[in-house]
Amino acid sequence: MSLPRRQLLGLAAGSAAVAASAGVTAALTAPALLRAEDRNVVLRFAWWGGAGRHEATLKALALFERRHPGVKVKAEYMGFNGYLERLTTQIAGGSEPDVMQINWAWLAMFSKRGNGFADLRRSADLIDLSQLQADDIAYGDVAGKLNALPVSFSARVMLWNAAAFERAGLALPTSWDELFAAGPVFKRVLGDDAYPLDGELYDMMLLSQAWVQQRHGTPYVDPAKPRVAMSEAAALDWVRVYQRLIGDHVATPLPLRASLGGAEKPTEQQPDWVVGRWAGNYTWDSVIALRSSTLDKQQRLALGAFPTLPGALDSGMFGRPTVMYAVSRHAEKNGRAEMAARLVNFLLTDREAATVLGRTRGLPSARGPYEQLKAAGALPPLEVAAHEQIRAQRESGRLKRPAPLFEHARLHKFMREVFETVAYGKTGDAEAARRLVVEGQALLQRIK
Repeated sequence: MSLPRRQLLGLAAGSAAVAASAGVTAALTAPALLRAEDRNVVLRFAWWGGAGRHEATLKALALFERRHPGVKVKAEYMGFNGYLERLTTQIAGGSEPDVMQINWAWLAMFSKRGNGFADLRRSADLIDLSQLQADDIAYGDVAGKLNALPVSFSARVMLWNAAAFERAGLALPTSWDELFAAGPVFKRVLGDDAYPLDGELYDMMLLSQAWVQQRHGTPYVDPAKPRVAMSEAAALDWVRVYQRLIGDHVATPLPLRASLGGAEKPTEQQPDWVVGRWAGNYTWDSVIALRSSTLDKQQRLALGAFPTLPGALDSGMFGRPTVMYAVSRHAEKNGRAEMAARLVNFLLTDREAATVLGRTRGLPSARGPYEQLKAAGALPPLEVAAHEQIRAQRESGRLKRPAPLFEHARLHKFMREVFETVAYGKTGDAEAARRLVVEGQALLQRIK
């Protein structure tokens, strides 16, 4: 016997129905009484991650199977490299898993008109949407169809080694002026190999874009249309801010990083980060634990204020769902739609599952699991502080939703190529700005 259909239609975070959600949640997390056709179902669930995520997810799936006797979940997991390629092939051939972990930007690749994945609103009586904020749900909405739900939300924050700044005789930067001024001080006091900020090329591109959004009110790609939103003047500022970060000795230069084991070598693996010669990172809040894991005992990681130009209405903070869960559009035809929806609800909102999964996919977006983990002391204070900083930006309307196409693989490759030519002195700022606008616009028209 299944739950009554449409029991939860209309529920959304912050709605008047929240008061009734406790009873609904209890019903959804209780051992299921399955219809005959739902017994002996084999679900396929695919995700990427590291060893910690794999181990926790397998334990959670075993719990789900115990809750649903006769149901088996076939786990298909791997590292990130190759995952998108495999999923692309599967979706093209109609053989994708019933439930799959996806990146938010992939919705623009696989479901341009909302038909690439199942509409989860059709299973609204099986998924406790009241656990999620309306803005979280909206990230999964494509052409009026709920294609995916976020597991967590992540954004770029400023991480600082407070001990390194103390050695340089500086307070942690709270503004752009203080950030730019820190570079020469680090060089003079701590030496030529000391920098206030480290990051891969993409990190510095995003930080520079934040300045442009604050100054010009626009990101590179229009969130609503497949077009370049920056004027050439704004794009010129984008390039020049990046050049200033490098030229003023604020951020580690790309050629230097390339000479030390690879330009994309993660910050936490850099010896200069470990000992505090590189004292900051502009990165996802979801990797705070990773960044802090290699610091020696003399260092102390701290969350910094997000630098903002006076009068800016847009913080320029880049944020989006960390990962999302989607259900195959073939699941209903294959008779697995209901059980797939139950699995999504379990992974997102179940309290016992939350204890097992912890923060292996970031701090949970679902209200119940987040508060439960926080109350149990399972969330490190620095990560909670970053989460609250991001939430404040979202609630104030200053963290604007980015364009999914901004993270499209082909556009990402193009932007990196332009900035790489700048980093190596092969392209001037004006020519790079022109390419970003003209060639970027042409590329967006091809991949839209």
